[in-house]
Amino acid sequence: MPAHDALSFLMAWTVAPFRIGSVTPSSSSLAALMTRDIGPETGPVLELGPGTGPFTRALLSRGVREDDLTLIESDPDFAALLMRRFPAARIFEMDAAGLRHLSLFPGPVVGAAVSGLPFRLISPRKTLAILEGVFANLRPGGALYQFTLGRRCPFDQSLLDRLDLEVTRVGHTFRNFPPATVYRVARIKTLGTYDWRFA
Repeated sequence: MPAHDALSFLMAWTVAPFRIGSVTPSSSSLAALMTRDIGPETGPVLELGPGTGPFTRALLSRGVREDDLTLIESDPDFAALLMRRFPAARIFEMDAAGLRHLSLFPGPVVGAAVSGLPFRLISPRKTLAILEGVFANLRPGGALYQFTLGRRCPFDQSLLDRLDLEVTRVGHTFRNFPPATVYRVARIKTLGTYDWRFA
């Protein structure tokens, strides 16, 4: 991790700790875990809260094309940094809750979403808005990859039930400060047709 990235992150955290959520950028170990199921075949990828871009770099190293990346960053300094580092990506300086009301894509075409947002510090109402916006853009079979500092899923089961979502634990890494756990969030698979004989 570049030293200036760590300093930028720390400065942003001191100004808005509840918006940034961590005093340091995510490690390369966490970035590898977050992106391990994503590749060039995934197609468009949506990233929430990229910060200084550790997950973005990991996505590119997995073969995702830079022009297939759409980055949502609310911090103006981080957004400007991302525009310099990833000029071919689409970068929006906005709150991720706005995804519910903004058409970024011509339909549900996103193959995966990667999130660095601190959902433990985000209200349930705003979390609901963000998840609705993400899953409105994900195509069938697409998933959201979310990390949390600790081992417990950052999404309440009642919220997951409301949106018909299920969570799978991807893995845990101690090579991050603090240690982190990654989860995969996807729509619950349902039967395509109803057969009264098995009701």
